[in-house]
Amino acid sequence: MALLSVAGALEQVLAQAEPLPADEVPLAEADSLVLAYDLEARRTQPPADVSAMDGYAVRAADVASAPVRLKVIGEVAAGRPFAASVGPGEAARIFTGGVLPQAADTVVIQELTTRDGNVVEVQKPATLGRNVRPRGLDFRAGDRLLAKGHRLTPRDLQLAAGMNHPFLPVHRRPKLALFATGDELVPPGQEPGPGQIVYSNGFALAALARSEGATVLDLGVVGDKLDDTIARVRRARDLGADILVTTGGASVGEYDLVQKAFTAEGMVLSFWKIAMRPGRPLMHGKLGAMHVLGLPGNPVSSYVCAFLFLVPLIRRLAGRSDLVQPTENAVLGCDLAANDERADYLRATLSTGTNGPVATPFPTQDSSMMAPLAKSDCLVVREPYAPPAKAGSPCTIMSLDG
Repeated sequence: MALLSVAGALEQVLAQAEPLPADEVPLAEADSLVLAYDLEARRTQPPADVSAMDGYAVRAADVASAPVRLKVIGEVAAGRPFAASVGPGEAARIFTGGVLPQAADTVVIQELTTRDGNVVEVQKPATLGRNVRPRGLDFRAGDRLLAKGHRLTPRDLQLAAGMNHPFLPVHRRPKLALFATGDELVPPGQEPGPGQIVYSNGFALAALARSEGATVLDLGVVGDKLDDTIARVRRARDLGADILVTTGGASVGEYDLVQKAFTAEGMVLSFWKIAMRPGRPLMHGKLGAMHVLGLPGNPVSSYVCAFLFLVPLIRRLAGRSDLVQPTENAVLGCDLAANDERADYLRATLSTGTNGPVATPFPTQDSSMMAPLAKSDCLVVREPYAPPAKAGSPCTIMSLDG
């Protein structure tokens, strides 16, 4: 039976996912969350013509030629408008952000003036509208400035505040539970015994999930016992996880108990095993409302599968519109042999060539090797049955660091 393609697997993962419910959260708590609705400005900014500089508010007709002496009739500061109108031959002292008095249409900066009591001398001509920020320069009430599906940045929060929104309609953060299986795993800092290895996958997966806006519940490591594995699955459900990610135990060995545990709890299996390298034993399903991803135990397989499938799932639940990792064009930095029936995701470094980026895969692509993965800039994507490729030929890459 043919293995499911990467595209087919991703389609199934996303087909069973919908954005999480929307909620109104305080502006200060909305960083990196995703808007559930379009956001329109509630006010016009600036709400009136205001000064862009410290100086004097004048009528342009009075300063078309210079020098000229004008009578100072008052002062305007930000937040303290001047009620009177500026008439011919008059000026008002004004500071940055101050609302232009009636009839004033220009600001002469103070560096181009000299002051003598209630008379100011303008030393150089100024044109109409000089140093004035007109009403609505930034935006107007009713303008749609932030769109549904947009992940909010710090700059967006600044804009939303200026639009006069104290609360924002956003999708809540996906809650992700994570545990690993295996009697052989020991935590970092502990000396492994015979046949044991240091647990590493969860640290990368948790950081990746957090970088995508998810809240992570780390449920630790479970030994190779079915009852313990089932108990950890139940713990994830009790905590209200939207996604449960496991690493290891998803293969066909006698001690690979993850699928048995999920089946015992009533998981509806979507697929198990896909046509990709690294990461063939990838499992996906639904356990009630909880999405389940069983990742391989090898570190590289675990991370690459999370990069290709977990990240889009988190983004879909978070309400984002940019789900799939984008691909880019590059040229190969070395020869590659023909591919088999599985899509390859080769860890590679990037350099700059005469015709653009050059992607050079590491010579050894073993799925247990963490050092090359850490040094990689991208994945070189090779389709199933791709023919041999020479150095300098075009290739497709996916950046690992955005």
